[in-house]
Amino acid sequence: MKSIFKSILNTIPRPILIRLSYVVRPILALYLKGDRYTDPIDGKSFRTFLPYGYATQRQNVLSPSTLSLERHRLLWLYLNRETDFFTAPKKVLHFAPEQAFYKRFRKQANLEYITTDLESPLADVKADICNLPFESDAFDVILCNHVLEHIPDDTQAMKELFRVLKPGGMGIFQIPQDLNRAVTFEDNSITDRQERARVFGQYDHVRIYGRDYFNKLRSIGFVVNEVDYTALLSNDEIERYCLAPGEIIPVCFKP
Repeated sequence: MKSIFKSILNTIPRPILIRLSYVVRPILALYLKGDRYTDPIDGKSFRTFLPYGYATQRQNVLSPSTLSLERHRLLWLYLNRETDFFTAPKKVLHFAPEQAFYKRFRKQANLEYITTDLESPLADVKADICNLPFESDAFDVILCNHVLEHIPDDTQAMKELFRVLKPGGMGIFQIPQDLNRAVTFEDNSITDRQERARVFGQYDHVRIYGRDYFNKLRSIGFVVNEVDYTALLSNDEIERYCLAPGEIIPVCFKP
């Protein structure tokens, strides 16, 4: 199964994968039903989660029911337990909307929910993150998770995120991050698809963010809280929900 999933991820374009997943997902959820691990997004339990990864496969991380990964489940818990995201009226902009969230956020009566991306079939607005077609100070919440590592000019993208967020608004900008690195790594000379997957973790990533990511966001103007939410959870919750201990949620505010 490990080699099959790796081959699928590296050969089938992501928009097609999104469409195919709607067919495959209920079959996987039924086959893997159990009681050892639980997806907090929908409350369903399984005997195991699925592997996931482009270069190196992580075992037991992909939920069969929502197709959520560690970062999605962690974010769900944070939003649900620590914010008023699910109760207060909010205008939300969601980049590259994840399937785990898309229909659930769309159904929230308190949210004016807008999705955007250049390629995703789930996007309401096809847009370049570096040149957004939205007015300044437009959104109460912006979700832009695992997007910036794909963007060559991430500085301009961050400036646009800052521009369209309302003063006092909240942005959550998760990225794949190596906390052992002080400085973000980029190398545009690496053009081979397989080599990029080996070096950057995914063939279409352009950098590996280090700890300096948070200060880069601050340099744009954001107030950044580096939230290690797993530190507030029990070991039982971390194991049951298949979370990544120590993963940081960058919770950003526009003054």
